[in-house]
Amino acid sequence: MSGHSVEISNPDKIFFPGLGATKLDLVGYYLAVAEPILRATGNRPAMLQRFPDGALGKSFYQKRVPTGAPDWLQTVEVSTPNGTTSRALVIADMAHVIWAVNLGCLGFHLWPFRVEDPGHADELRIDLDPQPGVGFEQVREAAACVRGLLDELGILAFPKTSGNRGLHVYARLEPRWDSTEVRAGAVALARELERRRPDLLTANWWKEERGRRVFVDFNQNAPHKTVFGAWSARSRTDGQVSTPLSWDDAATVDPDELTIATVPGRFRRLGDPWAAMPDQPQSLEPLLEMAARDKAAGLHDAPWPPQYPKQPDEPSRVAPSRARRD
Repeated sequence: MSGHSVEISNPDKIFFPGLGATKLDLVGYYLAVAEPILRATGNRPAMLQRFPDGALGKSFYQKRVPTGAPDWLQTVEVSTPNGTTSRALVIADMAHVIWAVNLGCLGFHLWPFRVEDPGHADELRIDLDPQPGVGFEQVREAAACVRGLLDELGILAFPKTSGNRGLHVYARLEPRWDSTEVRAGAVALARELERRRPDLLTANWWKEERGRRVFVDFNQNAPHKTVFGAWSARSRTDGQVSTPLSWDDAATVDPDELTIATVPGRFRRLGDPWAAMPDQPQSLEPLLEMAARDKAAGLHDAPWPPQYPKQPDEPSRVAPSRARRD
């Protein structure tokens, strides 16, 4: 495989009980979608989340490639927000994918850059996160709002299921901006979406302020942040997959039906809805202009996740209810 031999240990171990699917079945799934997964995730660093006992067992994250890895394995240095570095797996070819699956890695959490250009984030990643009480129909509507705004700005975007309750919207970017700039564009997008549809969408970082709406998670674009990759299998009993879609399918598909058992056939019938994405890199400038207008109007930066150093224009990281009590 890709010129390398990968031995599968315990191939009959059940990984997805709802399907009765084994580790070897998961290997077969990834080989069946080899072409689109390498197009979407190839040459990107990956965080490993390992499930030694399958999807319903305990798991642990492993950013650092373990000792004893084969000498052909490609790695790259990545950092955490506090500056700690480690050598992460690169999705260089299918041998790297299957090597990780053999360790119990069901899917891949990916950095937004390719190893040949770590200084530039080449993906805008919009995570539509439904809050409690929000159904998938509302998530579909939220995705249509994202598409509508990006279309207005001349930014071509592509949807995928998260593999769980949400949808992700991606735009491949020209490699000109770092992750801090891409996050700034995502913050501006989230705020404009909330202005247009405050009944449906929220840019509020604090959960207590989100209500029964869809949160546009701009911080998925923060530096060093990984996001669950396209074509990756989730840790759910039926082996649901984070599946790239056409916009027509995003309006109708049942995401629970997209599993390691059904997605290969879907790919054979319909092809890869994201096939054109790598050849159509987009400009971030329209979103950066929107961010500049917000700043000129007196809006500060949005809150960053707690593991990040305090940023110069960032507001207090104290939840509003606690701030009122204090």
